[in-house]
Amino acid sequence: MQRPSPEQRLAVRERPEGAKPSMLQKWRDLLFLHWPYDPTLVQTFLPPGLFVDTFDDVAYMGVVPFFMVDVRPFMLPPTIFYSNFPELNFRTYVHDAEGNPGVWFFSLDAANWLAVEAARRFFYLPYFHAEMSGGRDPESGEVDYYSKRVGTDPSQACEFVYAPASDLRPAEPDTFEFFLLERYLLFAWSEKQQQLYRGQVYHTPYPACDVDLIEYNDNLFEINGLAKPGVPPIHAIMSPGVDVEIFSLQKL
Repeated sequence: MQRPSPEQRLAVRERPEGAKPSMLQKWRDLLFLHWPYDPTLVQTFLPPGLFVDTFDDVAYMGVVPFFMVDVRPFMLPPTIFYSNFPELNFRTYVHDAEGNPGVWFFSLDAANWLAVEAARRFFYLPYFHAEMSGGRDPESGEVDYYSKRVGTDPSQACEFVYAPASDLRPAEPDTFEFFLLERYLLFAWSEKQQQLYRGQVYHTPYPACDVDLIEYNDNLFEINGLAKPGVPPIHAIMSPGVDVEIFSLQKL
């Protein structure tokens, strides 16, 4: 098992040469909240072939609410049926045996049932249908966001209110912020096939800024079977978003 090198962390940001994306998406008004977590415990949730990626020997769990815009298959136009909806993901950071760094999703909640079913079927990702709402105030930039997974108790709803609080900046290589934000590989597990997959996305580096975190909660920990941290996130940041190319999954 090989840990990611600095060169590998930079290399995954490159667009796959000669490949055509399978989907196009825009990710908008992202909030990134992160809490430290015991890497030994996180490892128990990972499938064979994946390993916890740590920063100074600590694993991190992330809660990321945002808005999906103009989601569509490559070469097709957006549609009212599945192209625009809120999404909320709960994630940690991992690498494969060769040291390629990426993201492992504990769950992804989305407000569009068609997108949920397609992602489960074709990308083997743990999507769940949720009742969601939200928007951005065009003057203040404040974002209000609400999500309640279908079938969960109202007390487990996730609510976030956040606003930009600084100028935009990219994450600098070798920093904690780069470790958290600059992730271009996702890993997925097919239970039926007992097969690990890796997918790549391409976008420009996140423009990010400090955030005025007005309201948040950590209910996704409990929903996904982990103990709530019960403390504020150790790191919070937001981004106005990026335009994204999604490439097909590859078997590992």
